[in-house]
Amino acid sequence: MKLIACTPWLLLAGLAGARGENWPQFRGPTGQGHSTETNLPLHWSATAQLAWKTPLPGQAWSSPIVWADQVFLTTATENGASCRVLSLDRKSGRVLWDHEAFRQVPGRKEARNSFATPTPATDGERVYACFYDGSFVACDFRGAVVWTNRRHPFYSQHGLGSSPVLYRGLLIMARDGSGEGEEKRSLGWQEPWDQGYVLALDTKTGQERWRGRRGLSRIAHGTPVIWTPAAGRAEVVTEAGDVVQGFDAETGERLWSSTVVGEGKAPSVVVGQGLVFTAGGWGGRESIKAFRLGGRGELGESNLVWQQRKGMPKVPSMLHVTPHVFVITDTGLALCLAAATGEILWQERLEGTFSASPVYADGRVYFLNDQGATTVIKAGPRFEVLARNPLGEKVQASMAVSQGQLLIRTERHLTAIGCPPSRD
Repeated sequence: MKLIACTPWLLLAGLAGARGENWPQFRGPTGQGHSTETNLPLHWSATAQLAWKTPLPGQAWSSPIVWADQVFLTTATENGASCRVLSLDRKSGRVLWDHEAFRQVPGRKEARNSFATPTPATDGERVYACFYDGSFVACDFRGAVVWTNRRHPFYSQHGLGSSPVLYRGLLIMARDGSGEGEEKRSLGWQEPWDQGYVLALDTKTGQERWRGRRGLSRIAHGTPVIWTPAAGRAEVVTEAGDVVQGFDAETGERLWSSTVVGEGKAPSVVVGQGLVFTAGGWGGRESIKAFRLGGRGELGESNLVWQQRKGMPKVPSMLHVTPHVFVITDTGLALCLAAATGEILWQERLEGTFSASPVYADGRVYFLNDQGATTVIKAGPRFEVLARNPLGEKVQASMAVSQGQLLIRTERHLTAIGCPPSRD
């Protein structure tokens, strides 16, 4: 752990963040990459404006989450065999505990994936994590294992990339894998199959509460989002290869399904303005699409509102900030689209390649590239760069925002940007 002095103006930013929000799951409180905090850091580097920098064991691309003064992460050590959950003190970066949840047998995955890619989630009482082989664990805030569930094994040609989300005592996760073994491996990957599903576990016991079947679909890695209509029950909106769908959040009943051709989809869906925005397709069928929410049944493309064939991201999720959608492709093409129509308002090339999903806070969009540099732009219909901030380390995890700080996981460290709030 390395403590780094903060400048006075950054200390003020930390004080302003003392009343800030938690970041309890992948892409924050709503799963959309939004933070309500203000006065966040704008300028930093590998040697300036950092609160602390802590070495991390193992190899993993799960993102950090935050609750109050604890940061939680997962990792896999011993070449992926040891599945571990860690807690760090948010103010100092000190490792509070590092516990092995269980062991797994590492297998095939894509080079950009890891054996601990799913981001954990917390409800303020427990931390819930999932690892490469599909096994779950729940820990209390002291690191003690409350329950494990290893009854839902997972295999995919790509590895496991989706993260769990929480909703009213349920831990919900998409399971979109493929057949195992040489004679079956094309099933669910190159050929659609009927084994994809969305799973909900009871957070108190770890027992299965419901399982929503997708029908015919293929491999995907996106994390579901919860959408609640103005009148009606909450839906789990989630995308897999060839489909985007809504499930009743309480029962798992599949409410609707629309067609989105493609497999291996990594970006998570985003919702806003009554639409769900998706990205996928290969072999000349790449596109971003917007579908109208609120339908029922097998919809095909009847609820398709628009399609944009330029700028499809293969890994980073998109960002909806009314009335715009911000996109960053793997190769660094940034776009701003009109959310209602898909019209391109601007497009600009950023330095580097990208895997992390962007974050919105205080009128800014933070684009974090694979080389550890963050480009901060104004969230608007004109392209305006506010800052470029290099860390000089490999990054694929998405940043977290909480209590006046930005938390960035690099290949070997967790770095806190911005001073923690004073308790004096």
